[in-house]
Amino acid sequence: MSRHVVILGAGVIGLCTALHCARRGMRVTVLERKSRQRDGCSLGNAGMIVPSHFIPLAAPGMVRLGLRWMANPESPFYIRPRLDAGLADWGWKFLRAATRQRVEAAAPVLAELGLFSRRCFEEIGLEFGLEKRGLLMLCKTQRVLDEEAPLALRSRELGMPAEVLDARATAALDPDVSLSVAGSVHFPLDCHLSPERFVLALEGELERLGVELRWETEVDGFATEGRALRALQTSAGQIGADEVVLCGGVWSAGLARQLDLRIPMQAGKGYSLTLDKPAQLPQLCSICTEARLAVTPMQGRLRVGGTMALDGLNEAIQERRVRGIIRSFQEYFPAFADADFADIRPWSGLRPVPPDGMPYLGRTQRWTNLTLATGHAMMGLSLAPATGSIVAGLLDHEPSPVPLELLSPDRFAR
Repeated sequence: MSRHVVILGAGVIGLCTALHCARRGMRVTVLERKSRQRDGCSLGNAGMIVPSHFIPLAAPGMVRLGLRWMANPESPFYIRPRLDAGLADWGWKFLRAATRQRVEAAAPVLAELGLFSRRCFEEIGLEFGLEKRGLLMLCKTQRVLDEEAPLALRSRELGMPAEVLDARATAALDPDVSLSVAGSVHFPLDCHLSPERFVLALEGELERLGVELRWETEVDGFATEGRALRALQTSAGQIGADEVVLCGGVWSAGLARQLDLRIPMQAGKGYSLTLDKPAQLPQLCSICTEARLAVTPMQGRLRVGGTMALDGLNEAIQERRVRGIIRSFQEYFPAFADADFADIRPWSGLRPVPPDGMPYLGRTQRWTNLTLATGHAMMGLSLAPATGSIVAGLLDHEPSPVPLELLSPDRFAR
């Protein structure tokens, strides 16, 4: 009889993991605390596949920049002041990880993982509208464009083409869109898609493969035997398992604590606004570099997303953050006015953010049959197919195609 794999979380990471496990002949059950009509980060994100994003969030200069941004209520970054030992511990670990040495070690791993995931998107065998048009890192000022040039050089060193463009060359790549920029860095290997369409394609394929998707099912505890997890206590009763994969996004840290695991994580709230009839529709996705905004065309619509608010497990929408997104977007895309956003309902979601900006991916030493695949922060969609493929391989006792030492779930163990 095939092994029973229970996956906790039906976000894009959990669904991709279920897909790769099922295609290897494993019996798979996916447990999701929300309903099928969920509206989490897997659906409201910017839809970008970005191997170019190989610099982790914890990087030199980010602490200073974050402190400066906190003085502006419309800035891309915010931490709600509160007495929270977990937040203080996360902040200390972030500070220790934000070094040049750490980034130099992490960049090749993230680049290799990102390139592997891009190949997985191409090979996954589903129809979901992958657009392979590249990405523009739009720079409002010449100073920031000059600062981005070393990133393009490092990208080429890691095997990914990148080109620094002036304003005229940038406009030539997307001539039907008005831009107010000094220039850009073009990453031609990056892609974009509609996350809603991708998730629907995954769910349809999982149903075809016989994967059991159990919605509105809370995990309350675990039945153990020695160093193995034998069953999960859920709101729908006990479910036995041969292998357990934790893909619960921001909720993973709480479940990990029940298993005596330490995976520091903060919920990084992000927002997006989707225009159904945009005044102009870019052909390429882009990042507004200074404003930290993502801009993505999606099947005739345009999605604008951004901000990173460490506000606890709180999805409430702060209107000042939304105003900041709209104002900053218009500085790069001057053809848009406030009226274009007047009737749009903002979306918010909680990204799982480890303090060193690296996912938790791999087996744990504490439990012989538990694998973690969580903490992807803003890269969940981009890295999902690679993550699912790696996890399925680990369950079949195969070596990972990407080195996992820096991604170890045990790296912050006491």
